[in-house]
Amino acid sequence: MSTELTITKAPAGLEGPGFFATNIDKVIGLARSNSIWPLPFATSCCGIEFMATMGSNYDLARFGSERMSFSPRQADLLIVAGTIAKKMGPVLRQVYLQMAEPRWVISVGACASTGGIFDTYSVLQGIDKVIPVDVYVPGCPPRPEQIIDGIMQIQELVRNEPLRRRDTQEYKALMQQYGIQ
Repeated sequence: MSTELTITKAPAGLEGPGFFATNIDKVIGLARSNSIWPLPFATSCCGIEFMATMGSNYDLARFGSERMSFSPRQADLLIVAGTIAKKMGPVLRQVYLQMAEPRWVISVGACASTGGIFDTYSVLQGIDKVIPVDVYVPGCPPRPEQIIDGIMQIQELVRNEPLRRRDTQEYKALMQQYGIQ
């Protein structure tokens, strides 16, 4: 087995120690994906499972989400976990609107995603009725491993999102669908 390494030449104009040629979208995506500041909006049993995800056994901090933000203005990931009553819909929407762009949303559990077993007049039948959702985490309640998988899916989405995606007509149409300017 050969232990020789072959070093290729750097692209023209980017030579010298400490230089690496890449795309600015990829650099910013990598930085964003490893420094997500989540805002937990947790109710019911899904909230308890989310707390377990933050504990020492599962340690969400390994994924760059160590700093929980309890202010929407300092968060870029909204984690909605648990049953959301219809009266909470406007509050959830206001929290979402207070977050700075770019912002992402995870719907954790059956209740946040579809209303779960509570098919009643008072329970919101999915948070996607009031805000757009990027990742759905199934389960009733989902295990911490599933929540971590949802965070990893958000990281992948953030890592590969172009900087100008939010300026596209598709994104603007999605926001208009929800009545967000």
